[in-house]
Amino acid sequence: MESSFNRSLATDGTATVTVHGEIDFANCDELAACARDAVEEWTPSLVRVDLRDATFVDSTGLGALIEGYKAAIGAGLRFIVVNPTATFRRVLDVTGLSDLFGLSEGLGDGLSGAEAPESAQATGA
Repeated sequence: MESSFNRSLATDGTATVTVHGEIDFANCDELAACARDAVEEWTPSLVRVDLRDATFVDSTGLGALIEGYKAAIGAGLRFIVVNPTATFRRVLDVTGLSDLFGLSEGLGDGLSGAEAPESAQATGA
């Protein structure tokens, strides 16, 4: 089975975890592990989770993002979420996670509502 998550280390020392498809109960542990591994193996200055290609997230997916956040912050690193769809951004806003994930700083708004795919779905708390 192909992974829905990829991680990469840029030459500037920042790590990016890229999400493809759904984040749910079936793969949330994999996302959390991907973020933790980036922190532990690379100690980047910043961990960025790119949600541009995320199509769905449930509450377990939000929990995986929080685990990644805790791993980064625990190691003294910054953690941000970028490029959420408009629907996913609303879920992060309603749950209060936008501030935690750096979206209120203007760092993560890669898509405006007009650019968000119609097919993207999100659920949460």
